Amino acid sequence: MTRRSATLAVAGALIVALVAVASLLNVPYVVYSPGPVEDTLGTWDGDQVVQIDGAETYETEGELDLTTVGVTSADAELDLLTALRAWADPDRAVVPRELVYPEGTTAEESRQRNAAMLAGSEQNAEVAALRKLGYEVPTKVLVDSVLEDAPADGVLQPGDVIVRVDGTRVTGRQDVVDAITAHEPGETVEMVIGRDGQKLTETVETTAAEDDGRALVGFTPVPGYDLPVDISIGIDERIGGPSAGMIFAVAIYDTMTPGALLDGRHIAGTGEISAEGDVGPIGGIQQKIAAASDDGAQLFLAPEGNCDEAVDANNGDMRVVPVGTLDEAVSTIEAFVDGQTGDLRSCPS
Repeated sequence: MTRRSATLAVAGALIVALVAVASLLNVPYVVYSPGPVEDTLGTWDGDQVVQIDGAETYETEGELDLTTVGVTSADAELDLLTALRAWADPDRAVVPRELVYPEGTTAEESRQRNAAMLAGSEQNAEVAALRKLGYEVPTKVLVDSVLEDAPADGVLQPGDVIVRVDGTRVTGRQDVVDAITAHEPGETVEMVIGRDGQKLTETVETTAAEDDGRALVGFTPVPGYDLPVDISIGIDERIGGPSAGMIFAVAIYDTMTPGALLDGRHIAGTGEISAEGDVGPIGGIQQKIAAASDDGAQLFLAPEGNCDEAVDANNGDMRVVPVGTLDEAVSTIEAFVDGQTGDLRSCPS
């Protein structure tokens, strides 16, 4: 064997060894990849994704896709070689693990958290869409969870409606927090709650919070709404998180208004939405834009808070337009369908 052949053989063996080591060495990161898209104007498992009962609905035409991101599972480790491959792929991103999964988070805990955020996004989408349609949507305060062994344990139940605290009617979550923390620990709070169609009056003794000593009774209040229309959203149970909210709201609005908003166009997007119709930023914007472009979407609605990241995404021929509200999302679609695109914003906005 010549010296050159020997050198090449040794180098080759070293490369193989390095690759083998890299494939075994785990790193504290996760990978974001373009995920599947789902048409919110279409069907899932044989039923319409958006179903309305109690109001007139209209035919839609076109495809309105929510977009998703594939993420390394909470119970999976990422090896160095896979991380390097993802880093070299412009459509994927390598993200510090702690930004996605707090230390000790299990796959089941992550699934439950994402499912809860999805449920919240669906509720906000329903409220935002109905308010845009002119409906009055009364608010209420619900008991979300009760801490075990807290004063409220055994007194309050998840799903209870908090009507009054110390004789004062509450209209929002902060009203409840303010009324309880106005007490000194050890004092009692009187609450009127709604449960199973009945109103109950309960008295609960407060205790001191461990972190700051404020009075608490040990439950989590969350906003709720009395919807005048029954809306249900059925989607792949593997989808989670809050980022489909804006697209859900547009789908509801399109379903409940005459004429086809999309007029046969293929539109996609993402964005968290508040009950007031404000669109908030989300994670994985570049991967979602790439997924929508690969699926053939013509227009992508992106939260304006994600503009700095969206501008570098692989969007191909697809137009990416930032939006800040549900009103702006609908008006952007209308302008795009009508060919009035000259005044549409671009990132960075």
